[in-house]
Amino acid sequence: MFIGHFGLGFGAKAAARQVSLGTLILACQFADLLWPNLVLAGVERFDIAPGNTVVTPLAFTHYPWSHSLESLLIWGVLFAFVYWLLHRGARGTLLVIAALVVSHWFLDVLVHRPDLPLTIAGTQRYGLGLWNSIPATLAVELSLFAAGVFIYARTTVARDRCGRFGLWALVAFLLFVYLGNLFGPPPPSVAAVAWSAQAMWLLVAWGYWLDRHRRLRAGSGGPVPSAI
Repeated sequence: MFIGHFGLGFGAKAAARQVSLGTLILACQFADLLWPNLVLAGVERFDIAPGNTVVTPLAFTHYPWSHSLESLLIWGVLFAFVYWLLHRGARGTLLVIAALVVSHWFLDVLVHRPDLPLTIAGTQRYGLGLWNSIPATLAVELSLFAAGVFIYARTTVARDRCGRFGLWALVAFLLFVYLGNLFGPPPPSVAAVAWSAQAMWLLVAWGYWLDRHRRLRAGSGGPVPSAI
């Protein structure tokens, strides 16, 4: 899953109003931000196998440190703890942040074939295989994304033109990347995938920038200091 994770990050703004969209994106996509670095370091592995599923040619063979449920539970607690050290967030906010990190496994298990590990060292693999159907994948991912963007747009309001057009530019860019990956040719190499995945950090930065140009909408909990 790709764009569905972003939908969850957008939507979480309603439950964690003081948290920047950049932090929410970082949390919901933490697994996919960690994964390419572990691949480049030789710790985790995947293959390019066109036909592996109709949606993606990537065959994920070994990624327990970034994508197992056990590891994401640990990363979620650590992520929330670091946020608390930096910002002293309320308990509810910390729970939302930790849950976003862990949510990555539950969304991925919907679409992956049975390759998602439950534990770091175990052999159990899970996945419902929604990626075997392009229509079903589009229906689930685009619904999650649309709902999340709707919630974010209802929770916040633009401070200026950057906040107004920056949101829809981000939405359009995510859709462009998503559809390009879905219908484009297979990537040329494992290294190309791992290095190109580093560009997702730019989306995290975009989230921080965008949230500085938006504020909470009246009735959504009142004004708060700049999101962090």
